[in-house]
Amino acid sequence: MGRSISLTSADGFELGGYRADPADRSRGGVVVVQEIFGVNTHIRSVCDRFAALGYTAVAPSLFDRFARNFQSGYSPDEIAEARKLMANIDWTKLLDDTGAGVDALRSIGPVAVIGFCMGGSVAFLAAARIEGLAASIAFYGGQIARHGDERPHCPVQMHFGEKDEGIPMSDVTTIRGKRPDCEIYTYPAGHGFYCDQRASFHAESAMIAWGRSLEFLERGMKKAKR
Repeated sequence: MGRSISLTSADGFELGGYRADPADRSRGGVVVVQEIFGVNTHIRSVCDRFAALGYTAVAPSLFDRFARNFQSGYSPDEIAEARKLMANIDWTKLLDDTGAGVDALRSIGPVAVIGFCMGGSVAFLAAARIEGLAASIAFYGGQIARHGDERPHCPVQMHFGEKDEGIPMSDVTTIRGKRPDCEIYTYPAGHGFYCDQRASFHAESAMIAWGRSLEFLERGMKKAKR
């Protein structure tokens, strides 16, 4: 359903990505922000799911600045290797490159952002730093508590696992206190519970979170079109 694409960031940097288009007229655009594992089969499948629901989805390859075309699975060795790349993270550039995905979709109509893990943090920051988004959905973003004082310019929904060893519930409490304007849900699951390729996948939590995300997305799109 999807295809590889090229995107251009605000500073002229060209990065890759993946785009999935619906069969009929698009209901709007969704930027899908990767985990630390790149635009891998999981992230591409999320794009395909959105396309099947009538949205145009783009996943920018956010690691292209230092590890072009990087993709990883979820074995212990692959996870360890992917984590090494976090030393090269430049959050400002991640937002710039996410913005390239947003810009590629603006001509279609309203644009929302959804992110997972690292991408969940990026999705929250995008809501605060990228103008004109219809909605932002963040799955288990570990840096959100740290940046919780930043004010989103669009509706934001967040999803966290209550058994997440990397994001304690005290962080979620902090986020709730700083961002009462956001929808925040927790689930009896660990980190990465939405990804059906990870050992931490929790089917029931994933189903509920996905349903809430789609309803939230539809609300945001409708409001943006008024």
